[in-house]
Amino acid sequence: MKETELWARLQRHLGAGYYRVWAMEQNLGDLGGRTVVQALEAGVPSKEIWRAAWAALELPPSER
Repeated sequence: MKETELWARLQRHLGAGYYRVWAMEQNLGDLGGRTVVQALEAGVPSKEIWRAAWAALELPPSER
């Protein structure tokens, strides 16, 4: 998954006005307590970040 797809999915599920804030402030346990932005900066693959976000947002399996 490309980083642009990660951002598009986050925007689709959280809304244009909130997804960036969530990505900067929500610490995800599956990412070692890092935020989406911190994980990207650390070089974590976008697919792994999406899986952590998917779990945190409790999205349906069809969105995985």
